[in-house]
Amino acid sequence: MMKKPSKIPVHVSIIMDGNGRWAAERGKERVYGHAEGVESVRAVCEACGELGVKYLSLFAFSEENWGRPKDEVSTLMKLMAKAMKEEFETLMRNDVRLLVLGNRARIAPELNEAISNIEKATAGNKGLTMIVMLSYSGKWDILQAAKRMAEAGADDLEPFLVTAGIPDPDVIIRTSGEKRISNYFLWQAAYSEFVFTDTLWPDFRKESLCAALEEYASRDRRFGKVEENKNVF
Repeated sequence: MMKKPSKIPVHVSIIMDGNGRWAAERGKERVYGHAEGVESVRAVCEACGELGVKYLSLFAFSEENWGRPKDEVSTLMKLMAKAMKEEFETLMRNDVRLLVLGNRARIAPELNEAISNIEKATAGNKGLTMIVMLSYSGKWDILQAAKRMAEAGADDLEPFLVTAGIPDPDVIIRTSGEKRISNYFLWQAAYSEFVFTDTLWPDFRKESLCAALEEYASRDRRFGKVEENKNVF
């Protein structure tokens, strides 16, 4: 039985890392790890819904990832299309809204159309909002937002980020033992808590999520302020 953490964040974000290493440890091609990673996405999505998390964002594919071998990129995009098709009924049954954010101009028209269709179909769902960050990078997001802000003659960047209207992540979890942000949510992560775990993404399941959220729950979030009646030198 899943043990509920003592404090539930509104927005959980995960940098899904370690698929390639997981596959290599088993003598498999990298794509085998990506395929198994889809199972972790399903498990974590279900867990977030059960726990009452409102937003789950997943860093699936960065702008830099376009530089990977073409076969791997092609397989990743096919996995994305396959997962959306196979998980549609589950999303609807669990009242999950799906969004795919990033530089979608770089994504093939067929996949873009499939994404738009599932976004429209799930738009009325009121449970968990699952956000897949695809062809995304933090620097790209800030640059495109700054350009649009200038064109609009505005003085606030946030409404022009691709995440406009979505609360900033309370906690960002990175799997596989790496301890860096990798050009992800550079603006949005200003006051996020970070939890790093050695667990490779294909092994990350509900229990792993709960352990990470319990660590988050132990943190004292002050957003740059100090506790009242305490002297800080």
